[in-house]
Amino acid sequence: MEQVKFKIEGMTCNHCVHAVSSRLAKTPGVTVDDVQIGSATIHHDPAVATIDQIEEAIADEGYTASLEGAN
Repeated sequence: MEQVKFKIEGMTCNHCVHAVSSRLAKTPGVTVDDVQIGSATIHHDPAVATIDQIEEAIADEGYTASLEGAN
């Protein structure tokens, strides 16, 4: 399992935090460590859940995610 942190744009409230946290928790290969307004820290199994798949799961909730530190 690898730990990664995402910057998430569009989150403004606790409902947003809950929506993203719930969606990530339902994503196979992902363990949620922390979700706050504007960010999420998770552990993931790269063989099960790729970064692109995780970003897509967040996008499904209406937010834009990017790996923190990535250009």
